[in-house]
Amino acid sequence: MSGVPELLLLRLLDQREMYGYELVRSIRNVTGDAITLGEGVIYPVLHTLERNGALKARRKPVGGRTRVYYSLTAKGRDRLADLSGEWRRIQDGITSALETPVHAEA
Repeated sequence: MSGVPELLLLRLLDQREMYGYELVRSIRNVTGDAITLGEGVIYPVLHTLERNGALKARRKPVGGRTRVYYSLTAKGRDRLADLSGEWRRIQDGITSALETPVHAEA
């Protein structure tokens, strides 16, 4: 699962800005509940991505409270492209391993 939360967050934020809990719900929805990441996982990744310049955050008042909305920067789009390429490479390797007959060595 290493790198999966980052990849999913970047992919979702490439579509539109979102706040933390909205991202938690969206990950569950887009993965068909196959991946469930709690706020304890999501927020540290968001903060790291923001610190690294991949995301920008803005506070927005909503219903009498303030939410922090995150959006992708150009650096974040570059990171998304890199991670997507790496994921596709890994996915191809796993698919190959699953489809290739395994023979016991003598």
